[in-house]
Amino acid sequence: MIIIVETTTIKVVATVMMNKKSIAISACLLGCNCKYNGGNNYTSKVEKLKEQYNLIDICPEVLGGLSTPRVPSEIIGDKVINKEGLDVTINYQTGAKIALDKALENGCEIAILKAKSPSCGCGKIYDGTFTSTLIDGDGITTRLFKEHNIKVSKYVLNNTSRERTITII
Repeated sequence: MIIIVETTTIKVVATVMMNKKSIAISACLLGCNCKYNGGNNYTSKVEKLKEQYNLIDICPEVLGGLSTPRVPSEIIGDKVINKEGLDVTINYQTGAKIALDKALENGCEIAILKAKSPSCGCGKIYDGTFTSTLIDGDGITTRLFKEHNIKVSKYVLNNTSRERTITII
């Protein structure tokens, strides 16, 4: 049996993929069940970006060694503490570094991250009281991405229409 592969077709496909810009994106937005509660935040709006961009999925919490599901965590001062009082800062820092390395290796200049999380939150995060109270601030990964000049966009749920939107900031 002889298999013939037309190399010109393969080259064209490879060229198209290489010309697409890459965007780092929270894996939960692509449907990966990696949220603290074992669920995801899938949205077809983010999925449609695949037509124009290479989407580089990241979940800093999982990359940092936390399980799914896991106990919810919030930032308290300069630490990340879970609801049971365990300091998980090192997991968030490790995951943020791995996510950054993955983004940089893929040439990402933009990241779309899940709003409000202690890792990916951008502009607003929970205040550390586990009462759903928001304060101004960024998650651990968002901070690191910004320090390395990766523009961070946040994925938010519009409370009035219950429509999910992407906000570039």
